[in-house]
Order: sequence, then structure tokens, then C-alpha cells
Amino acid sequence: MKKTLLIAAATLFGAATPAMAATITFEEVDADSNGEVSLTEIQAVAPDVTEDRFDTFDHDDDGALSETEFRVWTMSLPGEPEAEAEVETDAETMMDEPQA
Repeated sequence: MKKTLLIAAATLFGAATPAMAATITFEEVDADSNGEVSLTEIQAVAPDVTEDRFDTFDHDDDGALSETEFRVWTMSLPGEPEAEAEVETDAETMMDEPQA
């Protein structure tokens, strides 16, 4: 159920920033270099992203996106030909990884 929700949310979250996946990196968005991406940092590059959409990708509910959570989002962006399959695979992996 959570995997399905994550994949569905990926489509919604990604719709806010078309064609960004090929050009944006975690390091570029992580402006303060603390190893996680806040809503404010995401909105600096994708102003249309809402808190609700951001929270959908915050799998561990810590208020920030880890690099894995961020990668799931970027792979869901338009312009990625295999995005759906990759998002599903990464979502499964992320669900299995222990969260710090």
C-alpha cells in the first residue's frame, strides 16, 4: 500500500518540475550541505512543490529528504523514459532499508 502511494505521489510531485531530472543533483539542492534536503531547499529549485507533496516523499517522516528519497523524486520527473520502473524498484529498496 505504501509503495503504491509513493509511486502515485511521485507522479504528482514530479509534475511540478518538468525536465529537471537530467540537470539537478542532490548536492546542488542540498544548499547547506547537511546531507538532507529540506522543503525550503526543494522549493528553491521547484517553487510549485507543496508541503503535502514533499511529505509524501519523506518516507521516514524526519522533515527532510535523504539522498534515496530525493532520488525517487527526481526519477519520477517527466523526461525519464524508465522512470516508473525505476521509481518502483527504488521505492521497494527504500522500504527495505533501515532509516537512520
